[in-house]
Amino acid sequence: MNKGWEHWSEQEVNAFQTDFLTWYQQEKRNLPWRYNQDPYRIWISEIMLQQTRVDTVIDYFYRFMEEFPTIQNLADAPEDKLLKVWEGLGYYSRARNLQAAAKQIVTEFGGKFPTTVEQIRSLKGIGPYTAGAISSIAFEIPEPAIDGNVMRVVSRLFCIEADIAKASSRNEFDEAMRKIISQDQPGDFNQAMMDLGSSICTPTNPQCEICPIQKYCQAYRENRQTAFPIKSKKQKPKDVYYIAGIIENKQQEILLQKRAESGLLAKMWLFPLEEVTEVRFNELKNQYDPAAWDLFSSTQVAEDSPDFFAEEAIVWQKKVLGEVKHVFSHLRWHILVFYGRSAAPLTLKGDWVKPAEFSKYVFPKPQQKMLEVFENNLADDKD
Repeated sequence: MNKGWEHWSEQEVNAFQTDFLTWYQQEKRNLPWRYNQDPYRIWISEIMLQQTRVDTVIDYFYRFMEEFPTIQNLADAPEDKLLKVWEGLGYYSRARNLQAAAKQIVTEFGGKFPTTVEQIRSLKGIGPYTAGAISSIAFEIPEPAIDGNVMRVVSRLFCIEADIAKASSRNEFDEAMRKIISQDQPGDFNQAMMDLGSSICTPTNPQCEICPIQKYCQAYRENRQTAFPIKSKKQKPKDVYYIAGIIENKQQEILLQKRAESGLLAKMWLFPLEEVTEVRFNELKNQYDPAAWDLFSSTQVAEDSPDFFAEEAIVWQKKVLGEVKHVFSHLRWHILVFYGRSAAPLTLKGDWVKPAEFSKYVFPKPQQKMLEVFENNLADDKD
């Protein structure tokens, strides 16, 4: 096992830190959560940045802080309001964990954000990376914040051959980071690592010619930059197939259904979904040509109307409004969107909602995509 950091002298570590932090002060990104060391703002930003691009997070961060400027505001917020503000960011368990942790802070820490690594780690939804980021940036504790960017930088810096996809490898990166992290400016050091990994030491085509730590990098010296990090391939997400029903009643209301209390997209609202086999999905897709009918034409109804949701009093339009695809970490949803009208009460449970009232409901990304398909068809019908 290569542990190149063990061979760095104190003088070499100091020189590395000086060069790296000087670069950071000159080139650091101007981000709204970096204006001060408020642990609440840092916490919110770090949770939002998980699995999400920085440029996407910025607007959400501003809206979130406007709606919930304090820990107490977040703890007291109705969940539907919280999820509405979060809508579109995905991974909604992050928002629920934020609120659960806010309530912890109120009850266990008197409403004040905890100040030690151990206390921060005790909060719901906070793991080693987030605890390291908050404690170093807000409280100047020399705690590493190790994410994918940092592992990439450090693996190249020392030619670490540990597989970053394995949880057991984190110990090696933690050991390396504790050797090189600045004791005086740990927050800036961790943020410098984040910025370097996102802008220069990128997964492909790293810009080594402008890298501030080039002369310290073992992979650069050996011309093996693209060999690191070592990462085994993730298992491909499982394909799941659905029919979505946009069902309208005589009052021009649309049926929405709320997901279960737990699980994927918990407590969120979608058009009714029916899971089908891949074979059935493709049969329907090929049978009902999207170009076959105008959306509200009286000629669209026929005896061979689609037979899904067959037990319900719904007349389905003989066309596919569109196909929606959405990838979760472990699942890939394929959804065919159909439109139907109901003149009688249904046994399907849900809320009948005017489209003008949709903004009051929390829609996950798949629902937003289905709604866009529907609205595009309405627009086409009016042309």
